[in-house]
Amino acid sequence: MRLHILGICGTLMGSIALLAREQGHSVSGSDENVYPPMSTLLERSGITISAGYSKDAIPADVEMVIIGNANLKRGNPAVEALLSSRIPYTSGAEWLGNYLLRDRWVIAIAGTHGKTTTTSMVSWILEYAGLNPGFLIGGVPGNFSESSRLGESPFFVIEADEYDTSYFDRRSKFLHYRPQTLVMNNLEYDHADIFPDLDAIKAQFHLLLRTVPSNGLVIYPDEDEHIKDVLEQGCWTPTLPMGSEAKGTEEVQAEKLKEDGSEFLVRVNGIEQGRVAWSMTGDHSVSNGLAAIMAARHAGVKVSVSCEALNEFRGVARRMEVILEQDNLTVYDDFAHHPTAIKTTLEGLRASVGNDRVIAVIEPASHTMRLGTHENRLADSAAAADQVFWFQPESVRWDMEQVASVAQSVTSNMSQLLEDVTRAAKNAETKTHIVIMSNGAFSGFNQKLVSLLTAK
Repeated sequence: MRLHILGICGTLMGSIALLAREQGHSVSGSDENVYPPMSTLLERSGITISAGYSKDAIPADVEMVIIGNANLKRGNPAVEALLSSRIPYTSGAEWLGNYLLRDRWVIAIAGTHGKTTTTSMVSWILEYAGLNPGFLIGGVPGNFSESSRLGESPFFVIEADEYDTSYFDRRSKFLHYRPQTLVMNNLEYDHADIFPDLDAIKAQFHLLLRTVPSNGLVIYPDEDEHIKDVLEQGCWTPTLPMGSEAKGTEEVQAEKLKEDGSEFLVRVNGIEQGRVAWSMTGDHSVSNGLAAIMAARHAGVKVSVSCEALNEFRGVARRMEVILEQDNLTVYDDFAHHPTAIKTTLEGLRASVGNDRVIAVIEPASHTMRLGTHENRLADSAAAADQVFWFQPESVRWDMEQVASVAQSVTSNMSQLLEDVTRAAKNAETKTHIVIMSNGAFSGFNQKLVSLLTAK
């Protein structure tokens, strides 16, 4: 099939383009932001890319157009030309559901936090077990050279996002995936730009539950009350709750052997099945790891084998990724996009490094953070750090000064921020850990800071 993708350089759409090309389709695409590394990766795969969304962006011989969800709506010249042409069109998520996932055993990872990391874990476990899965990961996994591939087995692992599908389909993307195995890691209020409240998100999660067959499996943490609320609305699939108090046909627990979560053992019905000793830290990482192990078990992988695989798990880019390591200083890049993610990540680091100095540098880059939806929770979310620098970009319309307290400061001046953080790092008298937290580009702050700290 001859496909053209509008918004091809986005993370999801670029991965779809590569998967479609791997299937043998002829693929081209357009985007208003054509730049490496995605543009280079696509072009190396034989995919032609044009810049901009003009009325002539779509080739005349195209058989179907896949429309992304970034700045593509009515009034866009390419969209208007498409609608007038009568060429068939679909969204990225719907194309995946109809043309790639229909005959696969889909393992979907949903939830407010940890989707990318847990999807990477499950994919790696299946790979380690020799199952050669397909996958689509919304990040760069350390154990693979690519973020998506078809694979050569029935299994396909996918990051299942609750964000809406397209300008013409306001349902969550994950409703198109029809999973056999569903992991719901957690559920909180997020995406304030499209969901008015938490109940609206719960409604989408319950629609997702309705798509899981009766011979499938739903895996979730027993302590998450919001997920329990969703399940109580009706569930027609066997469930596997996890946690210290979880009760069901099986009791699945993880016991931390180290306070920071870097070592834990897995028990099923009270019997030890395996141990994990890895580079990850934090209670959230243990929970994600346990969910990944149980999802892989549903696909036929023994728990002991999954634990062996996680011992070699290399994480995901921008998830506590070390970007600089010196004698007395370590700098991390983290994707934290929500107060809970900030809190659990910093608490995990604190448990790991003890009394070392922890400095957090935080940009509220997500739609929800920029709108100020969680402003009352932000200051407390960083309590595990010794010093916190908040950056207020122009897109944040509320006054972030209210989040500042003892050892916390707010600035909208990038040069000042770089100077202050550099000084704090160089003046530290004990081993110091700097965590840069943003799910955006942060105006290149990471690279600029590393350059300053490594300058002779």
